[in-house]
Order: sequence, then structure tokens, then C-alpha cells
Amino acid sequence: MLEYSRGNRLTLLRNGGQYFPALAAAIDAARNEIYLETYIYADDQTGSLIADALSRAAVRGVATHLLIDGFGGRYFPERLRKLLADAGVELLVFRPHISPWPFWRQKSRLRRMHRKLASIDGTLAFVGGINIIDDYHAEAPTQPQFDYAVRAEGPLAARVREVAAGLWSRVSWATYGARPARWRGLARLSDRTARRASPPAAGASGGQRAALVLRDSLRHRRAIEDAYIEHIGNARSEIIIANAYFFPGRRFRRALATAAQRGVRVTLFLQGLAEFALLYYASWALYEPLLHAGVSIREYQLSLMHAKVAVFDRRVACVGSSNIDPLSLLMAREANVFVDDAAFAERLSADLLEAMDRGSTAVEVHSWTRLPLWQRLRVWLCYRCARLLLTLYGYDRLR
Repeated sequence: MLEYSRGNRLTLLRNGGQYFPALAAAIDAARNEIYLETYIYADDQTGSLIADALSRAAVRGVATHLLIDGFGGRYFPERLRKLLADAGVELLVFRPHISPWPFWRQKSRLRRMHRKLASIDGTLAFVGGINIIDDYHAEAPTQPQFDYAVRAEGPLAARVREVAAGLWSRVSWATYGARPARWRGLARLSDRTARRASPPAAGASGGQRAALVLRDSLRHRRAIEDAYIEHIGNARSEIIIANAYFFPGRRFRRALATAAQRGVRVTLFLQGLAEFALLYYASWALYEPLLHAGVSIREYQLSLMHAKVAVFDRRVACVGSSNIDPLSLLMAREANVFVDDAAFAERLSADLLEAMDRGSTAVEVHSWTRLPLWQRLRVWLCYRCARLLLTLYGYDRLR
């Protein structure tokens, strides 16, 4: 059972068009400290917008921390490093050393920091699936990526601050001696930060119940997957899951099929543009049994689907960074917010349904048998390759 905190005020943010201005404004209003975690930090207009805001905060004396992933942020530009360093922003890189070979002996290279969250003064937080990158992609240059984040005030914000500060401390101690010299100045623990006391506990700011659910490789190895399966099992009328990368194990698929067979309307809102061909076509191999069980599948066509959200019975909603695939469910550090609030869930549900009506196509139950032979062969090969990679990495025991 999830431990929900009461007294939160939560705002759903859709796409970077709502998220980035809200994040920049919060950074500009910070007085004491900032923690920002992101998997990808791009050298583009959005990256510059947030870097400038972080720099302004550091210059006015705010203890400013930026944690990026060593793989997702491997192209983090030198010009932004220098800008942040000159301003006094502290930068850390999660697992910065990535060896390309031999990949099957290096399980740790897939243990990424995939969280996207921010903590401002311990009283305001953002959690979601949106990286620091422009909203538009070459695959769909006229439509923003489809994604969500949550702006949170109240006890949930204090919890986000706790986990962000904790990971920052662990990464700092774990990587100091091994960091390249050019990063040490950016990533040192300054005396100012070391002396700064933790912010006071955030009081109640609203009436919404929420829980922060983390996935790591220590105490929370299955936490996000278990939370999903718990809510799937408790659903009585409707489940909507929108997710960019869908390749769950048998336990997750069985929960969805069982829900559909007991009369729950189960809708999967998935990627329709093949950003990563191997995973995209491998997931097609899972469609047919789900469709036969009564699960509805729709693929988004207008832009890249990057969302990782869900709604259960229009009462509980989930927004976060975790895909429903082995990389997220079994390997990466992830953070999702579950919200037990009918108004919040209804808004997310209405938004998803509108997007489905406007920009998705339905996958029919007999679509697999109608595929040309060459396309079925591609799906079969991609599925087998995906399973082989999981076996090589030792993650073939998908429940």
C-alpha cells in the first residue's frame, strides 16, 4: 500500500510549453536552495533558458545544484559548464564513465538516473517525465512532444527535497575522486552548501493526497511496478495508461488482461512514431494477446509520445519518469507521483481522451494477422533481439 501524504496542492503541467516557464519562474523565486535532476540536458533554447535561471539564482546566493545523467547528458556542452561554474552552480554527473564495449559485461552502464525532478527551497517541487530539451523533435517538428509534469506544494515537496538532497550527497561522495579535473570545480561541495541547514518541513498547502514512489536498485527495486499493479488490480471501471516505451513483463501484462476480462475498460495510449525501432517493433509482439483479452490500444501519431502517466477509475492518477519497460522498471532510478484526487485524475483523463480523439489511431484485434510477412518478420526479430539483450544483461526474468 502506498503512503499518501495529505495537504498537497498539485498542478498538472502539459508539455514543455507549461513546464519550462513554471520551472524557470520557480528558480527565479528561490531564496535558499535548488536541486534539479534531469536525464537529458540539451544544448538548445530550453537548455539555455534553464541554465540562465540557475546561474541567476547562484549569483544571488542560492545554493544551486544540478544533477545530470552521464549517458543522457553526455553531450552537455562546455559553454554551459563554464556558464554554470562561473556563476557558482554546482554540477554533478551520475555515472559519468560509459564504456561501449563489451556491453554485456557492464550491467551498471544501464543503471541510469532517469528521474526528472526539481526542489525549490523545500517547499515547491516538480516531478514528471520532461527533460531539459526543446519541446519539438525532428520526427514531428510542428507538434510538441506529448508529456506531463506535476507542480507540487506541501508535504510532497518536502519529500522531493529529501530524496534529491540524498541522491546529491551520495553521488558527490561516490564520484569525487574519480571525476575528471575539469568537473571537480563544478561538483565540489561548497562550504556554503555544507553549512546550510535543511529547510523547515513544508506545511499543508491544499487538500490533495499524493505519494512519491521511487525506483532504485536497493530498497525500491519493484516499487513503481508494484504500485501500478496494485492500482490495476483495484480498478473497477476504467484504466488509461499513456506511456512512451511499453515492453512490460508477464506479471504486468497478466494484470492488464485480468482487469479487462473482469469488465474494466483498459486503454493503452502508446507511441505511434518509431523513435527507437528495436523497442517499438518489439512491443508490437505483445499487442495481440492483450487485444484478445479485451485491452484497447491506441497509438499517438501527431508527435513523439514521451508521457509516463496513468489514470485509474478517474480517481487515482500517476505522473512520472518511469516507462513500462525493463530499463525503467528494472534498472534506472525513477520517480513517479501517485495522486489520490478525483479532480486531478479527471483533468488528466480528459486531457488524454482529447489527445486520443485528436491524434491517435486504434490498433485492431486482427491487425497482426493482416501485417505483411516482411513486417511480421521484423516484429519477430526485434522481439527476439530485445529478449536476447535482456538475457545478456541478466534481466531475462521478467515476471
